[in-house]
Amino acid sequence: MNIKKLFTSVSEETSTESHSNPIEKADQIMAESETGGRSPLGWSRKVMLGVSLIWSIFQIWYASTLPFIFNFGVFNDTEARSIHLAFSIFLVYLAFPALKSSPQTCIPWKDWFFAGTGAFCAGYIYLYYHELSDRPGLPTYLDIVVSVTGMILLLEGTRRALGPTLMVVASVFLLYTVAGPYMPEVIAHKGQSLNKIVSHQWLGTEGVFGVALGVSTSFVFLFVLFGSL
Repeated sequence: MNIKKLFTSVSEETSTESHSNPIEKADQIMAESETGGRSPLGWSRKVMLGVSLIWSIFQIWYASTLPFIFNFGVFNDTEARSIHLAFSIFLVYLAFPALKSSPQTCIPWKDWFFAGTGAFCAGYIYLYYHELSDRPGLPTYLDIVVSVTGMILLLEGTRRALGPTLMVVASVFLLYTVAGPYMPEVIAHKGQSLNKIVSHQWLGTEGVFGVALGVSTSFVFLFVLFGSL
């Protein structure tokens, strides 16, 4: 009789574990998708929460009529996209580790460096908007350095957050703009200079700061924000 009870107890525990494991795994996947798979502790966590809160306030402010009522904090589309991407890149490097073996409860100093550098490169258009408007298509040496650095950090941030597939696809098309003269005749083109690439991809509104980012800035972020409340 005792043996029968023992087997019954074991079978019940096994059944419970088989039902609870999928739920626990689903909760883990949800947590990783929402926090980026990294769960920092202490002041690092507070910084992430603070930046996320400021980003949310900025998006609500930009979407509302308050800037026009108070005649303060009015941003055009290009400036808003620049700020939006700056927040995004900053949080990506804090929330998503470079590798699975990277620290999960603390943020390495190099990720802080990448986050700050990426945010500056993304916010470069906002910070120097008038200077860039005065010389369209004529990037300076600083413009080129910031643009190339920003594109590299954006690709790496994409790999961390969304996996390598999208990063590889974007890299192939970016490489295509340079390797046009060496392509088969059907898809060949004369190629583009570095100045033209950075002007189109980073310093204008036809590349990174194009329609897709504009939709994310104006609609997608707010939809996700209020949908999560």
